[in-house]
Amino acid sequence: MEWSWGFVFWSFTAMLLSFLFLQFNRQRSSNNLYQKLPPGPRGWPVFGSMFELGNEPHKTLMCLKQKYGPVVWLKLGSINTMAILSAEAAAELFKNHDVAFAERSVTEVMKSHGYNKGSLALAPYGTYWRIMKRIMTVQMLVNKRINGTVEIRRKCIDDLIEWIENREMNSSDGIHVAKFVFLASFNMLGKLLLSRELVDPKSDKGSEFFTAMMGLMECSGKQNVVDVFPWLRWLDPQGLRRKMDRGLGKTIEIVSGFLKERFEESERTGEKKKDFLEVLLEYEGKGKDEPEKISDQELILIILEIFFAGSETTSSSIEWAVTELLCNPEAMYKVKSELSDVVGDTKKFNEANIDSLKYLQAVIKETLRLHPPIPFLVPRKAIQETEFMGYHIPKDTQIFVNAWAIGRDPKCWKDPLDFKPERFLESNIEYRGQNFEFIPFGAGRRICAGIPLAHRVLHLVLGSLLHEFDWEIDISVLDEALDTQDRMGVTVRKLKPLKAIPKKKNKTR
Repeated sequence: MEWSWGFVFWSFTAMLLSFLFLQFNRQRSSNNLYQKLPPGPRGWPVFGSMFELGNEPHKTLMCLKQKYGPVVWLKLGSINTMAILSAEAAAELFKNHDVAFAERSVTEVMKSHGYNKGSLALAPYGTYWRIMKRIMTVQMLVNKRINGTVEIRRKCIDDLIEWIENREMNSSDGIHVAKFVFLASFNMLGKLLLSRELVDPKSDKGSEFFTAMMGLMECSGKQNVVDVFPWLRWLDPQGLRRKMDRGLGKTIEIVSGFLKERFEESERTGEKKKDFLEVLLEYEGKGKDEPEKISDQELILIILEIFFAGSETTSSSIEWAVTELLCNPEAMYKVKSELSDVVGDTKKFNEANIDSLKYLQAVIKETLRLHPPIPFLVPRKAIQETEFMGYHIPKDTQIFVNAWAIGRDPKCWKDPLDFKPERFLESNIEYRGQNFEFIPFGAGRRICAGIPLAHRVLHLVLGSLLHEFDWEIDISVLDEALDTQDRMGVTVRKLKPLKAIPKKKNKTR
């Protein structure tokens, strides 16, 4: 969500044009004129509060809570928006108004090639969404199937460790932690989903698919004037929709080739893979409103979504975790000591160790509290006019749930800005949607379906990196490496990427 001069230029152009239509597009319809909206900043004519939010809207909105309260009303261009800024307001939304706000607010680029209709995260609230949610939570991302793919994840981690070791021998500058984890996560998803290696962990060169996906992520993370002035859609002034159409079209062709190879191999050998794709291929609709099979187009879009959701969020979370541990040597000492005691200095970390590593679990939770990958979650939209906490919320209002602000709320957390994993040793708070002061994966019926797999992967990756290496920072880049400022894109990443020096531990196995 980076601002650009192109965005500003077209926004001012939109302002001038909008004045011609003000008499036809009033801020509130006559039916709602006397209805009580939530409080919020008055904003500029036409623009509303969009420029007041700046490049770090999750932080700006947290500050607005002090003046306006836990529910804030914004006008972002022509888009009505309600921001949820407290655990109490989030609980009210997810527990009592979940269905009323179950629709998604979708950006223009994510509508390319019907991506939003095939994506579980963005699909309209209806039959298709229910089918995909059931497949993901009942058949695909369940413990039995996840347990059956332990060795795949282990192999990917071994590749990651070897890759880092090779770089350690050739460079003393430190490695780009997020980049290494991203590539490993991407490869892991390729093997879990498609039974194929997509990135060579021993070189910098990624596959054609990897390169295409990187382009899509870059495009989808940019701020688009069309999202706040939808009537400019036909013009696409920044060219982002055209760019996404080209990039996504190419990516769909690549994945279509993967599926063709898969079908041909299945016909030739008669064998079925045990990967996640096979779950989708075996689907058979049983209800009168359900399709008999998932279409090829839907299969492709689901595959793309899993890569979108899994690799970027994992790498950003691990980067933040390592950064926070380097900033807090006592916490680093505690987690490494626990790994040594539970795993043993001569053995590899494995997923069976996770349940016994309470401090490592606390480190992951504390990282997600301070740095939820998607600070506003995936924005929702009001399906109908709704009364919420004494306020009238018009239909189609966009809903931001500021998980970043809620995770730093002093009413919920003691010393909320401090990195203290110990706070989770003293509580039963989890990130599975029941504790509304801690919702990095969302809550309600549209909570992230990938939590069981994310739980395994985050602990496996971080635990392995800490158990295999001692991490240091070159003194010449110490301030930059430990800087915890962030930037918004597809996820909230560290503004200055972490480059750390891995020192291989001496072990005998």
